[in-house]
Amino acid sequence: MILEKSDRRILAALQENSRLTNQQLAERAGLSAAACWRRVKALEETGVIRRYTALLDPKKVGQGECVFAHISLERHTMETTEAFVAAVRRHPEILECYATTGEADYLLRVVVPEIAAYDRFLRDFVFQLPCVARVHSNFALREVKWDSALPVGEEAIRER
Repeated sequence: MILEKSDRRILAALQENSRLTNQQLAERAGLSAAACWRRVKALEETGVIRRYTALLDPKKVGQGECVFAHISLERHTMETTEAFVAAVRRHPEILECYATTGEADYLLRVVVPEIAAYDRFLRDFVFQLPCVARVHSNFALREVKWDSALPVGEEAIRER
């Protein structure tokens, strides 16, 4: 999908604050309210806008530890990878999972309230999976940069 300049403005504004009214969004995008509403609906229908959500502070909701787990599988069959992916999707403490190149097959971003909870997560979940060969964990010491907004074009970046 080719994004028009007004689409990019809409996306940048919604990533900054998804609770803007349609009128506020239209003003930022330089559109009429009706045109803005149509563009937002088109962006939703085409899947450019996946969903709207609230971003929570992990520490304030008791999930202050962030761990990056590098997982290597013993076998790389369709069955083992599908089983691993299905198991990962069932665990809410796994916020992100990526199939990767390099030494590990998958990279997980896991949040837990404390280190002991991560130990339980490993023992009760990861080590129980028959296809896991190795786990290498890195604990985040501090957050240096965190953002959920995707760059949606040079003009949108400059307007932020």
